[in-house]
Amino acid sequence: MKIRAAVRLVTLVGSVFALIAGGTLAQQVAPMPKRAVSPIEAAQQVAKDAAEFEFLGALARTCFLPPSRSEDFRDIPAPYVSDPSKAPPRASWYAEPAKVFDNLYFVGGKVHSSWALATREGIILFDTIFPYNSEELIVGGMRKLGLDPKDIKYLIVSHAHQDHIGGAEMIQKRFGPRVVMSGPDWDLVEKVPNRFKTMAPKRDIVATDGMKITLGDSTVNIWFTPGHTDGTISFTFQVLDRGRPVNVVYSGGTALVYEYSQPDWGIKNMQTYINSQRHLAAKAKESGATVLISNHSEFDNAVNKNRMLAGRGDGAHPYEIGADWVQRYFVVTENCARATQLKLEQQPR
Repeated sequence: MKIRAAVRLVTLVGSVFALIAGGTLAQQVAPMPKRAVSPIEAAQQVAKDAAEFEFLGALARTCFLPPSRSEDFRDIPAPYVSDPSKAPPRASWYAEPAKVFDNLYFVGGKVHSSWALATREGIILFDTIFPYNSEELIVGGMRKLGLDPKDIKYLIVSHAHQDHIGGAEMIQKRFGPRVVMSGPDWDLVEKVPNRFKTMAPKRDIVATDGMKITLGDSTVNIWFTPGHTDGTISFTFQVLDRGRPVNVVYSGGTALVYEYSQPDWGIKNMQTYINSQRHLAAKAKESGATVLISNHSEFDNAVNKNRMLAGRGDGAHPYEIGADWVQRYFVVTENCARATQLKLEQQPR
C-alpha cells in the first residue's frame, strides 16, 4: 500500500510539473491588475524622476515633509532674542567658511547659507542667517577667508524670515551697506517690528523684477519669485572658476508655505509659487546657468560640496552640475507644488 501511495504521489507531482511546463496553470493565473495612479502621485513621480540623487533634499522638503505654516503675523520677539540661552547650540549650526569660486565665498552654516560675492569695488552679501550666529558665521567667516566685512557695499536679503534676515540690522549698522529687499517683505518687517527685533534693517532699496545691482565687475540680476513669502526674490549672476566665467542661479525661497486648514489660500499660494518657479527657470535658462545655489544647504548640498572642493584637483567643480540639471531642479519644485495644490483642492470647505 505504501508503495502504491508513493507511486500516486510521484505521478501527481509529475502531472503538476507537466502542466506548468505546458503553460496550463500559468494561463489560468490572471495577472495582477495595474493600480490607477492619481494626479497627485503622477506629479510626485515626475518630481522624483527629475530629482534622482542630485536634489533629494529639495524633493523631500517640497513633496513629502510636513508643510511650513502660513505666514506668522504675531508681533512677538523670537525666543532666542528675549532669552539668548534659548539659541540652538553651536554644534548644531556651525560650518567652516569656504572659497567656492574665484570670487564667491560661502559664509553660512550647516543648514542656512550666506554668500559673499567679491568684486573689485567691494562685496555683495546675500542673506544673513540668524541674529545669534551671523557674527561668527558671516563676519568671522569672511575674516577667515581674507575678506574685510567693511567692504560690504550691498546686502541683498532674499526674503524676510528670521533665518535669512537675522543679521541684517547688525551688518547695516556696523558696516553701512545699501540693503536690498522686496517691497512686500519690507512691509512685513515694518508691520511686525517686535517679531524682527534686533534683525530688521532700516528700509532702503526696494527690489523689483529685473532690477540690476552692479558693483565693480559684477552684476546681480534680481527676479521677483513670491510664494515662499509674498516678496521672495531670487538672482542670476556670473562667477569665475579659475578665470573661466560660470553662470549661477540663486533660488531665494524653496519650501512650500500652506496650511490644510486654509485650502483656498493654499491653492492660490501654490499657483503663485509654481509661476515663480517657471519664471526663475526661464531666467536661469536665458543666462545659461550651470550652477544652482540656495540659502539652505539641504537644497544645494553646499556644506558637502564645500568639503569636496579640497580634493577637486583638476577635476570638475562640484557645484557645476550643468544647465540640464539646473532645469531639473525647477521640475522638482514645480511638480511638488502642483501635487500639494491637488491635495488642497481635495480638502473640505
